[in-house]
Amino acid sequence: MLLDIVFSLDSVITAVGLSQHIFIMIAAVMIAVGVMMFAAKTIGDFVNATPSIKILALTFLLFVGVLLVADSLNIHIAKEYLYFAIFFSLSVETLNIIRERRKFRH
Repeated sequence: MLLDIVFSLDSVITAVGLSQHIFIMIAAVMIAVGVMMFAAKTIGDFVNATPSIKILALTFLLFVGVLLVADSLNIHIAKEYLYFAIFFSLSVETLNIIRERRKFRH
């Protein structure tokens, strides 16, 4: 339950901080709430079973927070850094999870 609240709140803060368009903010919040309502248990079980995903999620929260604080101080950090970090980290972690599952089967 706590994880659901954290990620729902995070999606609201992220949408507001990373977008200048109200429609995108509203859509992001609605999608996040919908996903959490229907997939919260599955996502929570996956995150709890994979501690590295939990650490990645918390790191993303920290990175978004730093980005928002810097933006409020008129320090520009390109959002592409955030997008690249998320994509790269998730790609590496996906490969690690696949490798571990294959190793477990053999």
